[in-house]
Amino acid sequence: MKQLKKSAKLANVLYDIRGPIMDAAKQMEDDGQKIIKLNIGNLAVFGFDAPEEIQQDMIRNLPNSAGYSDSKGVFAARKAVMHETQKQGIAGVTLDDIYLGNGASELIAMSTNALLDDGDELLLPAPDYPLWTASTSLSGGTPVHYLCDEANGWMPNLDDIRAKITPRTKGIVVINPNNPTGALYSDDLLKSIVAIAREHGLVIFADEVYDKVLYDDVKHTAIASLSTDVLTLTFNSLSKSYRSCGYRAGWVVVSGDKRAAQDYIEGLNMLSNMRLCANVPGQWAIQTALGGYQSINDLVCDGGRLRRQRDLAYELITAIPGVTCVKPSAALYMFPRLDPEVYPITDDRQFFLELLKETRVMLVQGTGFNWATPDHFRIVFLPHEDDLREAINRIAKFLEQYRLRRKTAS
Repeated sequence: MKQLKKSAKLANVLYDIRGPIMDAAKQMEDDGQKIIKLNIGNLAVFGFDAPEEIQQDMIRNLPNSAGYSDSKGVFAARKAVMHETQKQGIAGVTLDDIYLGNGASELIAMSTNALLDDGDELLLPAPDYPLWTASTSLSGGTPVHYLCDEANGWMPNLDDIRAKITPRTKGIVVINPNNPTGALYSDDLLKSIVAIAREHGLVIFADEVYDKVLYDDVKHTAIASLSTDVLTLTFNSLSKSYRSCGYRAGWVVVSGDKRAAQDYIEGLNMLSNMRLCANVPGQWAIQTALGGYQSINDLVCDGGRLRRQRDLAYELITAIPGVTCVKPSAALYMFPRLDPEVYPITDDRQFFLELLKETRVMLVQGTGFNWATPDHFRIVFLPHEDDLREAINRIAKFLEQYRLRRKTAS
């Protein structure tokens, strides 16, 4: 029988957030074991409910949702996104500059497919959200990772960005607030990235999905608000700030000088038309979410649930010998470092697979986020405090046993 093989385009695609470790966890669950999942920012399973007014608006509009919408999206939802860009200080955005999608993920793939030819390069952060690297590869492009510097609070290294620009570079991806590190970028840093993009004629892809998940009274600046000339695509969604991952309601906003990008925008329009439209019930939630009470603020403020869990996770993780971590200012994650002198890991996927089997705690290894060395991992601090404490205590015991085995072996 002729063997059917996957496309060669998938050779460089990696998405370990839902990868081999998750497959092993599913098998363990099928065998009756209970797994604590710290691998994915899926808020609903940890008791973070979507705001009730969003749910009610979707229910009320369900009778109007059986047909296709405009390929760019429902008018009221796009108008709400336009008003949001005005609040953020992003100039010159019209309804035609807004595309709604099945989450930001669909729109990320659409934007790279519309831009990249075979061999074109896209600058991406390391560590990154791996969907960006995967979408770049599937679009025929070459992902080129610039360093985010852990010693500098995970800020992008501007010199490294400059050094990696070539004649094939088409754009730069900026994930701010950052997944997986939880870093938030300063205005000065963002202005420097804008200046680099301006100098080299690069498109900025701004992934700002966590722009409202902020701690310690920090403020987020939309990078698109810092220029009117640099073409910028800003991605956002209801998934995180509004605890609505499953509604698959996201958007991308095109801003900056669009005159030289008309052919690219035509490509975006073609791809938007080809998928007919985003799921319509989720679109009805957007206007209510953006214009309503921002309950995310109750979760991230001093005493709020997310803030408490971030503080607890940071305290427990950094108490483990040989583990350090930059405290996140935003988002739902932290990206701890395992000191290679204490934990000389060669295969971090295998290491965290063993951790899963021994502790029933699921994590994602650092190389799953295109971090080059096997010395980091991402932790999601969404479980309730008792579960979070239990999970990290199990991790601590596993690492203690590892240290003891090494000491005995030496």
